[in-house]
Amino acid sequence: MAKSKPRVKVPKTATVGEVITIKTLISHKMESGLRKGKDGNLIPRQIINKFTAEFEGQQIFAVDIDPAISANPFLEFTMKVPGPGEFTFTWVDDDGSVYTTKSKLKIG
Repeated sequence: MAKSKPRVKVPKTATVGEVITIKTLISHKMESGLRKGKDGNLIPRQIINKFTAEFEGQQIFAVDIDPAISANPFLEFTMKVPGPGEFTFTWVDDDGSVYTTKSKLKIG
């Protein structure tokens, strides 16, 4: 499988108390485990099964993902800004792979 590539869109700056929108996308094939390959055997399930977002070490968003999700899952959520800090975004794959990316938020 090709290397999965996580992407996030977070405002570069915000004000304390502002509600910001965070968008995430990961390029991933997502195989449900229900389809058969050319050989007639089931293709093993391989999905991103968990996503978490943390801000300064505190979890702000988490979701368990089921096989019905599409390839390249896109997630969007909002957060009220408590101050400057760093986001950590983590995706977990069925095969045990973990994809992480970080993004900083400045108060301006």
